[in-house]
Amino acid sequence: MQKKLLNNFEEIIASLFICCTLVLVVANIFLRYFVKTGIPWSEEAATACFVWSVYIGASAAYKQGQHIGIDLIVKHFSNNMRNVVQLIVHLILFFVIVFICSLSILYIKTTYIKVTPVLAVSSAYIS
Repeated sequence: MQKKLLNNFEEIIASLFICCTLVLVVANIFLRYFVKTGIPWSEEAATACFVWSVYIGASAAYKQGQHIGIDLIVKHFSNNMRNVVQLIVHLILFFVIVFICSLSILYIKTTYIKVTPVLAVSSAYIS
């Protein structure tokens, strides 16, 4: 049970964020149309939940090998050549991720002082 929980941790957290997004949006729609008032912070919270579900979902998809790939040419290679191509792709992906992380750190440094209008939390936590 615990091993299954840990193996599916990303999927569980991403699903919880999606559920929170859905509940917040549906509740706000209901309140706006039937009660004539809304939850002021629900849009920002739903956006944050959705963004984090995408981040964590991308991690889960990579872990399971479900990202988009072009295998039209690679599937005709031998197993050894396929392994070499896969290693090259993983190395390129590693360097791209390192580059994106370095840019993300710079972006977070510039957005950390900017706060969201309603929740008044740093934009760095959302973006």
